[in-house]
Amino acid sequence: MSTGDGSDQGKVKSRRFGCNKDNFFPGESFQSWGNYGRALRDTKSRLRNRLLTRSSDELELHEMRGRSQNEMTKTLNWFDIIWFGVGSVLGAGVFVLTGQAARDHAGPAVIISYLISGLSALLSVLCYTEFSVELPVAGGSFAYLRVELGDFIAYVAAGNILFEYIVSGASVARSWTSYFATLCNHKPDDFRIHASVLADGFNQLDPIAVLLSISICVGASLSIKGSSRFNSLVTIVNISVMVFILIAGLTKADATNFQPFAPFGIDGVLRASAILFFAYVGFDGVSTLGEEIKNPGRDIPIGLIGSMIIIITTYCLLAAALCLMQPYTQVDVDAPFTIAFTAVKMNWAKYVVAIGALEGMTTVLLSNIIGQARYVTHIARTHMAPPFLAAINEKTKTPVNATVIMTIANCIVAFFTSLDILANLLSISTLFIFSLVSIALLVRRYYVSGETTNADRNKLIGFLTMIIVSSLGLALVWVFSKNKVGYIVCVALWIIATLGLKLTVKEAKKPKLWGVPWMPWLPSASVATNVFIMGSIDGSSFIRFSIWTAGLLVYYLFVGLHASYDAANETREKFDAAQAEAATKHQSYK
Repeated sequence: MSTGDGSDQGKVKSRRFGCNKDNFFPGESFQSWGNYGRALRDTKSRLRNRLLTRSSDELELHEMRGRSQNEMTKTLNWFDIIWFGVGSVLGAGVFVLTGQAARDHAGPAVIISYLISGLSALLSVLCYTEFSVELPVAGGSFAYLRVELGDFIAYVAAGNILFEYIVSGASVARSWTSYFATLCNHKPDDFRIHASVLADGFNQLDPIAVLLSISICVGASLSIKGSSRFNSLVTIVNISVMVFILIAGLTKADATNFQPFAPFGIDGVLRASAILFFAYVGFDGVSTLGEEIKNPGRDIPIGLIGSMIIIITTYCLLAAALCLMQPYTQVDVDAPFTIAFTAVKMNWAKYVVAIGALEGMTTVLLSNIIGQARYVTHIARTHMAPPFLAAINEKTKTPVNATVIMTIANCIVAFFTSLDILANLLSISTLFIFSLVSIALLVRRYYVSGETTNADRNKLIGFLTMIIVSSLGLALVWVFSKNKVGYIVCVALWIIATLGLKLTVKEAKKPKLWGVPWMPWLPSASVATNVFIMGSIDGSSFIRFSIWTAGLLVYYLFVGLHASYDAANETREKFDAAQAEAATKHQSYK
């Protein structure tokens, strides 16, 4: 859909081939230093204007897409989405996290922990699925939050998720080098270059991680369908490897190793669930493929929910096999499957484990690069990021600019930064986004501007506040006291808030194609689960989250706010002009 006149098309050409200011700051506020000074003086009024300003489905689906000049090609179906979903999640996490969760927290009941964390992740998947069907756009959660919670919340959320994408992508790339070295009977640092002039933690240079990222970037830029075929093939082979590991492990099973089943009690099972939740992270990137899916109403629910069911089943079966092979007290924290196979005289199996991990990390990195590029593309459409990043390549129909820029960022971090530092940088961003998307879905269902009464709006705000407060209360009780009375009070408050929302607030909007069942219970449970799991994260992660968010706010106040304000004014002027033209034509027909 075209959204500009001839002069706009001229700008498109400039942005695509040139390197001028309009590629980065095309708005009126940045045309001169005088304009920028006036914009800064108006920051307070502009912030008030944009703080709660919500976008619309139509704007995201049509006007925003039009700013990319070219359309992405709709070539993906439910089969592609299932394997993108599996490939984006099923990496090396299961080979690492299972050991810590089983030995230190849950014992053989780690199977139950995987099931609990998987069902918790499924709650977020359901919320993402409804949004993805209704708003099949490249922005994923950024677009959903813009429509329901406003520009400002969407920007803060998107900035955090992109940071997490870069850090996790770099971490996966460096982990790939480590597993590859193991496969070749070398130590991980044997394949890295030691630079003594650099500080510790940044002096083991990893060219393999960079080469891997560049290779995946090239494939992702050339064709989404080609990337999907590669992902499907590698993921199916990876699943086959895991089935082989499962069968090989069960040949050495000893049922007595399941005793005691839950040595650390329910507390240990829940603590392990909080750790294992992060083995399910990654599916949100699949929602950014909305513009490239042939039939979103059918393909997205089948793909996202189907992939999560496959992942939950695989994780539970692998955890069962591990705990049947040896007593939980002997499970190795760092390499549980490799050591377990060695203990039962199956040394060769460590190579199969390494191959499975390499395949999983390859598809995770592919999904990571594809997802973050599409996030950035849609953010750039709003001018909160430089508009040249919104361009869709005319030949490949992929966001080449965004893919290349984000891969460069991944490569820089992966080349220098050690895995220990990267692990410590992983923040609460993912859980923060999941919580916001669930809240946004409740807002979408129970509030429509101009239709919802003031009384219902106020009740919605009150009940949402109660849901959030009770969820925070649960997390705080879990971390600091584990007092049963505290649990009972917080759970009761959550039930009252959710039930009150169900019984006293009129549902203002029904989904057109596919919707989350049991509203508002499932989205409310998703909020509670995500906030509760945040309680398991160390305090330093909250500090890093706050520092990064503060940096995002500085950029927003000096750049993003004014760029988005200008873009919104431009859109409004075009809309008003179109309305006036339509009215003129209507009068002429009379």
